[in-house]
Amino acid sequence: MKVTVWGCRGSIPVPGHHTLRYGGNSTCLEVRSEDGRVYVIDAGSGIRNLGQALLNESDVSDIRFFFTHAHWDHLVGFPFFAPAYSVRYNFTFCSGPHAESSVRKYMTRQMQAPYFPIDFSELKAGFNFRCENPTMEDGNCRIGSMECRAYPLSHPNGGYGYRFVEQGKTFVFLTDNELSFVHEGGLTKEQYTEICRGADLLLHDAQYTTDEYRYREGWGHSTYREAVQLALEAGVQRLGFFHHDPDRSDDDLDRQVGLCRQEIAHAGAAVECFACFEGMVLDLS
Repeated sequence: MKVTVWGCRGSIPVPGHHTLRYGGNSTCLEVRSEDGRVYVIDAGSGIRNLGQALLNESDVSDIRFFFTHAHWDHLVGFPFFAPAYSVRYNFTFCSGPHAESSVRKYMTRQMQAPYFPIDFSELKAGFNFRCENPTMEDGNCRIGSMECRAYPLSHPNGGYGYRFVEQGKTFVFLTDNELSFVHEGGLTKEQYTEICRGADLLLHDAQYTTDEYRYREGWGHSTYREAVQLALEAGVQRLGFFHHDPDRSDDDLDRQVGLCRQEIAHAGAAVECFACFEGMVLDLS
């Protein structure tokens, strides 16, 4: 399994000189299975660059999507996803239990006039809004050697995080997840700890500093120190900070990672800690 980061910024895309190293595009991840299947998590502005890259791969035509939720920063890039305009591609959406109607609404409404000049009906790719695997109704989806399980996020308006398992390796993705505040439908910190237990790779929301969180409690995001504590308690091997605040510069992120590495060392743990950046490829093989 390989995970490629195409966008890791939170709230709104922020291109500029202060985001050159970590990137300014909003959430989009590509997960490749051992047999070459392509899974895409979220369609933030980063999905535009993913689409351009996929056009150069003649053997890729089937793409499976897993959406976390429908806030704009996680959907804004889809109308600019080039494969959606080609008959060569077929998309299947497996975004948590009972998501067929809601995902269809996400995709069609954002392209309705006057918000976008091209209507969803004009897209040429094939769209399947129901996962063909019946276990998805229980939050599970198995395709080939890859198994995915959906878990509720603690976030305003809800959403899903995902746990991918293949060949004994585990990747957990929990963006837009507030560990210190249980939103309607969300889970407790203890439950998220169990979801992350023993994961080889965890990418978790780390948008705020401790000081910032005092004024943003209930907004649906965690601090980077909370993400570190979760990784330590769950025995995670690698922790990647995700959903960087739009005001967070590259140098700010460097400082946060440095502080957290000190904290991990002080705890006597061996967790590898880093901040995600665009173009990062994480190999779990």
